[in-house]
Amino acid sequence: MSTLEIRDLQVSVKLPEGELKPILHGVDLTVKSGETHAIMGPNGSGKSTLAYSVAGHPKYEITGGSVTLDGEDVLEMSVDERARAGLFLAMQYPVEVPGVSVANFLRTAKTAIDGEAPKLRTWGGELRGAMERLHMDPAFAQRNVNEGFSGGEKKRHEIVQLELLKPKMAILDETDSGLDVDALRVVSEGVNRVRDTGDTGLLLITHYTRILRYIKPDYVHVFVAGRIVEQGGPELADKLEESGYERYAAGAGPARV
Repeated sequence: MSTLEIRDLQVSVKLPEGELKPILHGVDLTVKSGETHAIMGPNGSGKSTLAYSVAGHPKYEITGGSVTLDGEDVLEMSVDERARAGLFLAMQYPVEVPGVSVANFLRTAKTAIDGEAPKLRTWGGELRGAMERLHMDPAFAQRNVNEGFSGGEKKRHEIVQLELLKPKMAILDETDSGLDVDALRVVSEGVNRVRDTGDTGLLLITHYTRILRYIKPDYVHVFVAGRIVEQGGPELADKLEESGYERYAAGAGPARV
């Protein structure tokens, strides 16, 4: 069993004029294999900052606290070292990678994580099966990564990666944004397949409860102004659906982005 521990994490972003703007103000969170944690909060509350800081985005500066994965200091790792250690980030806006095919990208990533290249006689079937389960045309494997993909196709491709790479911890940053009802169901089914293995911990970042109708969280954390202000079980998501975030935001200070 793997454990991601975030302790008193404080993060700032460097503004163009060089000044540091604090965004996260002491975040504590523990995620274990097989658990699904939903981070919910209004726009500008720092949810995506949490995701990208753990993943190692250079835009963000860690000013305090710690992040460990199975006792190893994540903050001392480079971005690629974090990925090889078992951290996975599904981005809200997946980037295009011209000149690199989906098939080559995924096989290279799998080789880097496993330390050896997957066997060609089985890899093609695994890739094709994962794409078909996400209702992606296997012909997309020969296209450049995300180039010319629709928003829904990009999100499906993220979950294809999740299924094939089998990380210890997966952070899904607003994976539901831009998806229609059918695509949301297909993507959620893919996430649930990974969760049901019990090998991966999930940190699901979202504004809305609609994805939580398909992916049942074990824990819900309300994120406001760079802090977790309330925690509970899945019933907390229902409470947020009814009352929104206004009562948390009152007196919390300005929202941060």
